[in-house]
Amino acid sequence: MSLALVRARALDGLDAPEVAVEVHLANGLPAFSLVGLPDTEVREARDRVRAAILSSQFEFPQRRITVNLAPADLPKEGGRFDLAIAVGILVASGQVAAERLEALEFCGELSLNGALRPVRGVLAAALAAGREQRALVLPAGNAAEAVLARRTTVLPAASLLAVCAHLNAHTALEPQPPAAPAAEGGRAVPDLAEVRGQLQARRALEVAAAGAHSLLLFGPPGTGKSMLAQRLAGVLPPMGEDEALEAAALASIEGGFDPRDWGRRPFRAPHHSASAAALVGGGAIPRPGEISLAHHGVLFLDELPEFDRRVLEALREPLESGTVTVSRARRRAEFPARFQLVAAMNPCPCGHAGDPRRACRCTPDQVARYRGRLSGPLLDRIDLTVEVPAIDTEALLGSPAGERSAVVRARVQAARERQLARQGGPNAHLGPAEVVRHCTPDDRGEALLRQAMKQLALSARAYHRVLRVARTLADLSGCERPGAAQVAEAVQYRRSLDAR
Repeated sequence: MSLALVRARALDGLDAPEVAVEVHLANGLPAFSLVGLPDTEVREARDRVRAAILSSQFEFPQRRITVNLAPADLPKEGGRFDLAIAVGILVASGQVAAERLEALEFCGELSLNGALRPVRGVLAAALAAGREQRALVLPAGNAAEAVLARRTTVLPAASLLAVCAHLNAHTALEPQPPAAPAAEGGRAVPDLAEVRGQLQARRALEVAAAGAHSLLLFGPPGTGKSMLAQRLAGVLPPMGEDEALEAAALASIEGGFDPRDWGRRPFRAPHHSASAAALVGGGAIPRPGEISLAHHGVLFLDELPEFDRRVLEALREPLESGTVTVSRARRRAEFPARFQLVAAMNPCPCGHAGDPRRACRCTPDQVARYRGRLSGPLLDRIDLTVEVPAIDTEALLGSPAGERSAVVRARVQAARERQLARQGGPNAHLGPAEVVRHCTPDDRGEALLRQAMKQLALSARAYHRVLRVARTLADLSGCERPGAAQVAEAVQYRRSLDAR
């Protein structure tokens, strides 16, 4: 036959839309045309495919070859279509049987000798293929990642020759066994017991983990702010399968997912020189940024005031909505971004304001300008602001080891289970109507909150955030409703930086 249809998958945000690779052979002078909005990497497939077919001991047709990647209005990028194009040419020229194509999809980049190289985004492609009840043929290097889509049959192959042997019913490709991934990744996780002292900050870390609240750690250098932030992921409850799949799919789109990290909360810590596109996502073909790669995990911003103000302001909407939309002239993509923000900062440019060990050299104007780099609307979206003070040497050396992460995580998980049973999600994600329904304190707590609203001039957003934190504190204590004690502690976490 002179016409073949092979199915592949493109990448469009977190989705993998189907692409029909149509190959037509016609009489005339030898030519190889690729149409269907391919980018430079896809157009270069002509040379890779020709060399791979010849290296695999097949004949490359000396005819007019037209390859159409449909739909034509969907941009195609990367080397992921190489295998589908090569199979289409071999089927159209009659060298490979077409009977098995209907039940298969193909993904993979070809080397010049016909070997298959891994590509990014295969987990999204495997999930989409499984929904269509088709098996996915891909490079062996992607098999461990793709098999995480448990409803999809994954057929790993080492070369184009192995794929053709399967299609011609000579040597069948063996499906990748659906080995159940471990609940936790195999890499070591920092333990909270390594942090000495800082009982208030440890308490705030537990509260943030229990309710998925954002947290700002504030204090002199060397007091343990970064250590605390790095241990937050270790006290968060384990992810469910749907959450783990979403996080893995995002990592796969960006550059590949390590199966050893299955079920582990992502922890992203971009440098303060990161641009808005690096943090939020961007590019001519939109790709996820740090906030999406931290989906269902932790985004740690150290030296918060050193970030460009426009970069920080870009966080405001994702903090509220849990999604980010990246719009470009020809593409628009929406990525999930339900991350937990943890930030750390010094109290002043030199870092020693309020530090009993060293005198601060900054003037009041310098301190005000430093703290003024953080806008009020951004700070208003942070649930917990906690001071991490300097610790006396004797107190530091004499402090016993704190609770291990596993002990704290057990309490956090119990509180999360109460929230899931009550409202179906963590307290930090409650909407205004749900706050009224689930977070209303008792009479004493209500009176205390009214007084705090007047004295601290809290905004309506801050009012709702205080109620959410109070609800989390009640969940940790096993209380049915937040009381005066929970409201008082929640209000304490809302104190502004100027009050410290």
